[in-house]
Amino acid sequence: MVHRNVDVQPQGAMFRPLEPVGTAARIWLGILFFVLFVAGWAWATLGGYVSPTFLADPLTMLNEGWQLLAVHGFLHDIGMTVWRVVGGFVLAAIVAVPLGVAMGTYKPVEAFFEPFVSFARYLPASAFIPLLILWAGIGETQKLLVIFIGAVFQLILMVAVTVGNTRRDLVEAAYTLGSNDWGIVRRVLIPMSAPEIAEILRLVLGWAWTYVIVAELIGSSSGIGHMITDSQALLNTGQIIFGIIVIGVIGLISDFLFKYANRRLFPWSLA
Repeated sequence: MVHRNVDVQPQGAMFRPLEPVGTAARIWLGILFFVLFVAGWAWATLGGYVSPTFLADPLTMLNEGWQLLAVHGFLHDIGMTVWRVVGGFVLAAIVAVPLGVAMGTYKPVEAFFEPFVSFARYLPASAFIPLLILWAGIGETQKLLVIFIGAVFQLILMVAVTVGNTRRDLVEAAYTLGSNDWGIVRRVLIPMSAPEIAEILRLVLGWAWTYVIVAELIGSSSGIGHMITDSQALLNTGQIIFGIIVIGVIGLISDFLFKYANRRLFPWSLA
């Protein structure tokens, strides 16, 4: 009889390569990280290992955050920042998604636009701020354009690649069944690419938050970035940290909303 040496691992073991994690375990592990992070932060600051000038403790941060909300009208700043992110991102999506679909569908369109888009996506949006101030002033238009420039070229290229990677056999099958060119775009390319395009939009929305803070650091009288700049001048690290946490919380909420909407709009992507 031949005996084989087989590595036997317990069923349901969590730490196995590519082993999926249940929903409950994922939630608790995510919460555990934040608990440990705050505990380490509290230990370093409340224990006197880090100067309050450089890093406020969690209790001070919460107190400063309450002062911002109750006394200094921080809700208005949050609303302005959210409006700028949504406005600039929507403008970028309106331009990028149709152009990306056209580039992914028609190779001549791709050949025409792709060199410029590939060049432009490496240009940092912050480098355009001086020009945008000259062209549009320091009002809302300038801030929307910073977010637009930061997001639109990334979106165009990623959407084009997604559409261009549609399975060729599906296209050939549609032609065999009598579909015309527009039918291929409408019934094959767009439905197959839509879930991935939605995921791309979700990812790039996260990048848009970094651009809005940069836009608000210069020539702004409102917004989370403006508050952070003022707090830096006063060496108020509690307010700075609170502003950063607010950005993260809003981004996390928008991320979950995007995921929920994607599951509802494109159920076939879950198959």
